[in-house]
Amino acid sequence: MLRQATDDDVDTIRALRNQQANRDVSITTHEISADEHAGWWARTAVDPARRVLIYERDGRTAGVVNFFDLEPASSPATGAWGFFLDADGLAGTGETLPAWIEVMKEATGYAFDTLGLDELTGEVLEHNTVVRQMNRRFRFTEGEPELRSAGGREVTVLPIKLARADRRQPKEQR
Repeated sequence: MLRQATDDDVDTIRALRNQQANRDVSITTHEISADEHAGWWARTAVDPARRVLIYERDGRTAGVVNFFDLEPASSPATGAWGFFLDADGLAGTGETLPAWIEVMKEATGYAFDTLGLDELTGEVLEHNTVVRQMNRRFRFTEGEPELRSAGGREVTVLPIKLARADRRQPKEQR
């Protein structure tokens, strides 16, 4: 289940984002400080072009979904997204893969059905082959690689895109 993040979730969001497994597959890999995170939340909480959602599984916080650069009034209506899971907690219970599939289904549904987007974009690191495979399973296409400097290292980033017309339809809509 996805729900809107609140001020009460801020510390949990930071703790999950700072898990080593999540930092390893992020463009910025440093540990996010409390001050840095508080500044991010202060800007994010009032930004109409952003949504931060908490992914809950079995009544527990299991991840965070970020939507940003939302342009619902444009034609086509566009937005970008990213997410991270409670890698440590889900691995401990053996639920990583089911949670990953579920959060992607729920997030793409939210993008197209709730936000009304026509196109959903994002980014993935080139070396993150597992995420790239899952993205293909959900019919995201990859664009041209882009080399970036981040945190004193060079990373290759691939843009991804999913059009509403290309998405996998939920079982109840087939």
